[in-house]
Amino acid sequence: MTAAAPDDDGCWLSAAEQARQVKAGARTARALVDGYLARIAADDRDPRRLGAYLHVDADGARARADAIDAAIARGDDPGPLAGVPVALKDVLVTEGVPTTASSKILAGWVPPYDGTAVARLRAAGAIVLGKTSCDEFAMGSANEHAATGPVRNPWDRDRVPGGSSGGSAAAVAAGLCGAALGTDTGGSIRQPASFCGVVGLKPTYGRVSRYGAIAYASSLDQIGPMARTVEDVALLTEIIAGVDPHDATSIDAPAPALRAALDGGARGLRVGLPEEYFAAGVDPEVAAAVERALAILRDAGAETVPVSLPHTRYALAAYYVIAPAEASSNLSRYDGVRFGRRGGDRQASLLDMYRHSRGDGFGAEVKRRIMLGTFALRSGYYDAYYKKAQQVRALIARDFTRAFDDVDVLAAPVAPTAAWRLGAMAHPIDEYRADVLTLACNLAGLPGLSVPCGFTGGGLPVGLQLLGRPLDEATLVRAARVVERGAAIDRRPA
Repeated sequence: MTAAAPDDDGCWLSAAEQARQVKAGARTARALVDGYLARIAADDRDPRRLGAYLHVDADGARARADAIDAAIARGDDPGPLAGVPVALKDVLVTEGVPTTASSKILAGWVPPYDGTAVARLRAAGAIVLGKTSCDEFAMGSANEHAATGPVRNPWDRDRVPGGSSGGSAAAVAAGLCGAALGTDTGGSIRQPASFCGVVGLKPTYGRVSRYGAIAYASSLDQIGPMARTVEDVALLTEIIAGVDPHDATSIDAPAPALRAALDGGARGLRVGLPEEYFAAGVDPEVAAAVERALAILRDAGAETVPVSLPHTRYALAAYYVIAPAEASSNLSRYDGVRFGRRGGDRQASLLDMYRHSRGDGFGAEVKRRIMLGTFALRSGYYDAYYKKAQQVRALIARDFTRAFDDVDVLAAPVAPTAAWRLGAMAHPIDEYRADVLTLACNLAGLPGLSVPCGFTGGGLPVGLQLLGRPLDEATLVRAARVVERGAAIDRRPA
């Protein structure tokens, strides 16, 4: 066995390669953990720190690493992620580790159990380094809405990392973990993956159990992986996918064998190009990077075919009725009695206690979405807003079904622009519009993936979005692997 070079901490290796080296004895899990902890500490000392982590479980990670190294020394196999240090978005419940959804109302809450996806990672040998920042309760597109402040983009620290899973994306991109989990309600894995130059996969709705994910919009939320390579997101999805008796919406289907599809190539693939996703408003530099990715697919034998998704134009409006309505219901539990930190005077009335608990505990964006959703669900407005939005949702899903009669996969930009400057969105609607190319995927329950495909002239990453049929993540990783190899992008920020 060849020992790792002393100046090589292994932190830029893919998660799959880290696991291979740990199991082979070429590197220890403890060395990997110590390397990442040193990098996190160095970033925390930086005056312009990324702010990717909210909580680092250094002692727990070291203890877990030592246990894995001991298991390997005994000849045991800890699993396919043996010794890989991972980060978790702070809406994912973790036993013994604080989980706050980046909100003051859950400050200090330590769950007594692991969510299903987290438990499956641990069972596969992964080591949880800590919890990453996100927009509060996963409501945002920039990671500027966390109670603890914004996260910065590793490629340009004056810019946003995207949201709401921006902390996870930034941690992966900056070499502060081997891989990460995020959640995607309207693009919250794919958009930050694009902005930070990493790979992000939103599985089919129901492919991964939502048990242990703090709910934003229950019919839209989905847990998925973020990593530096397509192989890594395929590996992590295989591990966390599968039916779960704790989640009635989880699909009773075998976990997908995604790694077997990685080297299928693009020959014979029909790639649909939705005209609505290439309309005016997409930045020319983003469009150029996407076109280069499409050229890679064509050169590899794929055929590109124009398609139309006519009801896409209504996705933004439908989403911002449905998601806030579900948030209004889900977040009603945080009242200072059953859940959430209690605010106000102990002698105040019950109504005053509710007002103080929710008024002090929730941030401005969460309050805005609760109010929007409550309005849409009011008697006399339900049919005009929520019911109508659900009808539009059905039309959007039907458009995708028809498109997939003719093509194997859809390709498009992830977002109209690359990462914008911190504080640049002057109005909430400006930020909502940034989701225009990712929302329809969630409304239809489809799998979606972002793979790095190039850079703007200013050096900001751009991702190619791939959308597939329900439960067909295999075609997404197959096409993404072709783009990944053809683009040959350097994943390390300067």
